[in-house]
Amino acid sequence: MRSANRPWRVGILGTGKHGSRYARHVVDDVEGLELVAISRRSAEGRAQAAGWNCRWYGEWREMVADPAVDCVVAALPPVLNRQVAEGCAAAGKPLLLEKPMAVTTTDAAAILRLFEERGLGLTIGQTLRYNPVVRLLQRCLDGIGELHGLTANQRLEPNALAWLDDPDQAGAGVSLHTAVHVFDALRFITGREIVRVFARSRCVHTRRLEDHLLALVELDNGVLGTVDCAKIGPGRSGRFEFVGADGQLHGDQIHHTAEWIRGTRREPIDPGPPVPTIVPLLTDWLAFLRNEGPNPVPGREGLAAVQIGTACLRSAATACWQPVQP
Repeated sequence: MRSANRPWRVGILGTGKHGSRYARHVVDDVEGLELVAISRRSAEGRAQAAGWNCRWYGEWREMVADPAVDCVVAALPPVLNRQVAEGCAAAGKPLLLEKPMAVTTTDAAAILRLFEERGLGLTIGQTLRYNPVVRLLQRCLDGIGELHGLTANQRLEPNALAWLDDPDQAGAGVSLHTAVHVFDALRFITGREIVRVFARSRCVHTRRLEDHLLALVELDNGVLGTVDCAKIGPGRSGRFEFVGADGQLHGDQIHHTAEWIRGTRREPIDPGPPVPTIVPLLTDWLAFLRNEGPNPVPGREGLAAVQIGTACLRSAATACWQPVQP
């Protein structure tokens, strides 16, 4: 029987650029979580583990099997996510799985089914839900009346990691690795489902996997919108615009700005101070592990984002509208 006072002991799979953020926040910012192990194939993992005072494993399966690990955070190339999920489920360990949940809807659905059948906690790292601007947009959306249209973008610098242009490791380009954040945020803000898409994509700086995606999206109430996700230029933006019967609501989650637009008048809205989004996600995850709160981002939310991204891939390949759930 677990002591209520004992910290949840965390193992992290993949402590590269993003996984190391999880590690630092577990160590420094979330009381009640304890980093006890990491897994990283490169020897750099040994030095990281020494700095964080935890065990290092070169093989992720050994870390998952470690009885000192109570729960797992995985931030690996997503083609490995199904294997990792199967290993965690077999070991009976809750899993926080970084987005995208998988590179195919088949794998995402299999991961979800596995954890539901075993009654284990599966949480997806859709951290954009914790951005203060995104949360403000969700709270304020009713202020523009009936929703008539929307547009969103997430534009980042060109890929710096070679594996993101490798189909065997990444599975797809921005349709999964960038756009799933935007698709999930749109579902979170509006409370609506995206039911079909018409998408075009191209390679600008990449050779094999798309680094620019442009998609028309249709919500379950007939509202149309556009989504533009790219890693093709040096400037960043993460803008959401909603058009309603009584005005417009705009926000940029990267530049931390928000505003009402009514007629020709712009009224800034204060989203509050910026926050590192991993910290509130981990805090809510801990409450969920303790049975003190709901699952912050259930597996079904991750599956929905993958379904939309893969529908965009199908549409870009066929040059026609595609349903999100064929």
